[in-house]
Amino acid sequence: MKNRFSYKLLGVKVDALSIPELNLLIEESIEKTEKWIIANHNLHSLYLFHNDPKMQAFYAKAEYIHIDGMPLLFIGKLLGFPMKREQRVTYADWVWPLMAEAANKDWRVFYLGSRPGVAEQGASILRQKFPGLQIACAHGYIDMDKDSEENLATLAAINAYKPHVLMVGMGMPRQEYWISENLEYIHTNTILTSGACMDYVAGALPTPPRWMGRVGLEWLYRLLSEPKRLWRRYLLEPWFVATLFLREIWSVPSQQKKNRMLLFLTTRFHKFVA
Repeated sequence: MKNRFSYKLLGVKVDALSIPELNLLIEESIEKTEKWIIANHNLHSLYLFHNDPKMQAFYAKAEYIHIDGMPLLFIGKLLGFPMKREQRVTYADWVWPLMAEAANKDWRVFYLGSRPGVAEQGASILRQKFPGLQIACAHGYIDMDKDSEENLATLAAINAYKPHVLMVGMGMPRQEYWISENLEYIHTNTILTSGACMDYVAGALPTPPRWMGRVGLEWLYRLLSEPKRLWRRYLLEPWFVATLFLREIWSVPSQQKKNRMLLFLTTRFHKFVA
């Protein structure tokens, strides 16, 4: 499925995709027996991308990059892209319809990540909710060296299970590093960078109220839940992203276009605060 809604935003490519469209992409990769990375971008990954060549290399390998962060959607709309709220997809929302689809279509899912025991606890919850779901797990606290005994054993477990969908939930940028370094040895169809997805399912981390996600305040809930770990991500990194946004506005070639853009931004701002 060629995505007609692919945009260049703040120096990165994003694909404006809804949950049903993402599920269709997974189905397509399985039907074609191809291996696709479906990654995501949020403010944190934008910061990492612009400061880490290894992250740039990872995103270059991804077939699709969905939007995981309401601020990115807001920025896209401010820049004039016809993005919709349902095209912001976070795993707190996606995991449930994704697992329902997997159970209905007999997709095998392997989840790599979380602390020992947490992923299996989450998988047990998902199996109860979606009878027939085929899901296996391995914790993500392994030696990341490509040739380490732990890493080789993890790859062997994944490939023995022959998953259609591999979810890697080690947090950014660790999960992206692991995928990049092991990609040629992974036998699956779709690879998803799923962050703390299973931690939320298992209740190891509190899930932000979904209304906060819809209005762009999910970051505040997470900051208050884990201030020591997340303060830099949510209080410092957005300033870097703001400079990218201003630079993009300033790069508009003519003064007339700049004036039109400023008028557009002012109108959008008034609509947003009204």
